[in-house]
Amino acid sequence: MIAGVARILAATPVTPDGDEAREWAERELSDPAYAEAQPTAFDRIARAILEFLGSLFSTDVSGGWGSTFALIAAIAVAALIIVALLVWGLPRARRRAAAPVATLFGESDERGADDLRRAAASAADAGRWDEALILRFRALARGLAERGAVSTPPGATVHAFARSAGRVFPAAADELESAASAFDDVRYLRRPGSRDDYEQLRRLDEQLMAARPVAPARVGASG
Repeated sequence: MIAGVARILAATPVTPDGDEAREWAERELSDPAYAEAQPTAFDRIARAILEFLGSLFSTDVSGGWGSTFALIAAIAVAALIIVALLVWGLPRARRRAAAPVATLFGESDERGADDLRRAAASAADAGRWDEALILRFRALARGLAERGAVSTPPGATVHAFARSAGRVFPAAADELESAASAFDDVRYLRRPGSRDDYEQLRRLDEQLMAARPVAPARVGASG
């Protein structure tokens, strides 16, 4: 900067007054070279962190406990950062991954698996077996989607879902196909559901809730 001002003064035949000198200095400082030399925000943050840590390790604590205090403080800071990531970071990621698709077997339904199970139980208590069976099958599918075991994209049919779920839960593959057929019979063929059909589906849902999937699967759009 001094060299630049000197160049200006050398090239000027008159001695500037106060306002002119300030204007020349501002013009010189507006040179991009000076801006590039300024520390960035990252540099300032990094320097502040280093100064903070340095102050911890240089803390004057009687009895020779200074370095021990600094170490404990550094560990506490690291622990707080980790806790913050676990509390505010990971749950949001899990919620994004587990967000269910609103459309389920051709109908819009944003209810969670537990809400669908309660609705199915209420319909069963009232003897509305068709409604209870349909709701319980939706609850089963939504529950597996919420667990990330089987996805249910728009356009997926109940039989495509049953086949994919059967690959994830091979021990229940036959029961899943039977449940899908019962759903189709009631939903599309207008055949009446029964208490036995509903109870079989309820037991299957509870069985899968307690079972461990072999591997996640994605349902095909048709089939």
